[in-house]
Amino acid sequence: HGQMPSKELERIMTDFYHQRFQLLVCTTIIETGIDIPTANTIIINNAQNFGLSQLHQLRGRVGRSHHKAYAYLVIKSRQSITPDAKKRLDAIASLEELGAGFMLANHDLEIRGAGDLLGENQSGKISEIGFNLYHDLLKRTVDAIKNNSKLNLDDSLLKEIEINTGIACVIPQTYLDDVHERLVFYKRISSAKNNDDLKELKIEMIDRFGLLPDSINNLFASTSLRIFAEKIGITKINIFDDMAEITLSKNNNIEPTKIINLIQNSPQIYKLKNQNTLIFNAEMEEDYTRIEKVRALAENLN
Repeated sequence: HGQMPSKELERIMTDFYHQRFQLLVCTTIIETGIDIPTANTIIINNAQNFGLSQLHQLRGRVGRSHHKAYAYLVIKSRQSITPDAKKRLDAIASLEELGAGFMLANHDLEIRGAGDLLGENQSGKISEIGFNLYHDLLKRTVDAIKNNSKLNLDDSLLKEIEINTGIACVIPQTYLDDVHERLVFYKRISSAKNNDDLKELKIEMIDRFGLLPDSINNLFASTSLRIFAEKIGITKINIFDDMAEITLSKNNNIEPTKIINLIQNSPQIYKLKNQNTLIFNAEMEEDYTRIEKVRALAENLN
């Protein structure tokens, strides 16, 4: 442990390295750069109390040569530990291959949170501003300075569009097992500016991983709908089995006369719920076509 005299600590580690004894009981001081090729088993007591990076470093103290190694994480019971501790243990147990450190960092970010990019908190869920929005704001600010133009903080970038499709819109693990790859594709899909970008991503995914399952087709259709909604000033879309609700922003780009004409010409389909919410009455399928149907109806507003 760290309170031992340095000479005694050095002697003990030298003896252990030369196998003068077979069992070393120690604190987490062992995680800092100890390299003993013959060490093949580590038992970590009360593993639920350690962070992901600590567990990863401790586990890395064994298996540093051709010897097969084992890491045992000991806890009292899964019922007695916190949900975050369970997530940490599941993450460390599931990632064993080369390059697992990066994926563990992603898991750690999900569990602890990234903190506040514009404040002092270094952990916890981001409540004020996330990394992607921070990156977009920074880019727009730099562009405004370069172009000597005024930065408009009141545009659609800062207004999140909420779309509830009622169906799964995910990249399933069974289709793409690598968690980092899934995160990359989620980012690329959400960053798409138009349908051409989405089409290129679709082709790439099919080429690399095979035909798209329904949930990914749903994700692409939902993203396409979000791009269109942003363009005309829609802030929220709820899709149900027999209807859809569209909420318009106060500064939308839709001519009021178009809404009036739609309601007058097709009162069985279009209705106003309140000043900013329009209702479409239509039977919705249980796949991505329900999203495309809502888009087709919404395009009548444009």
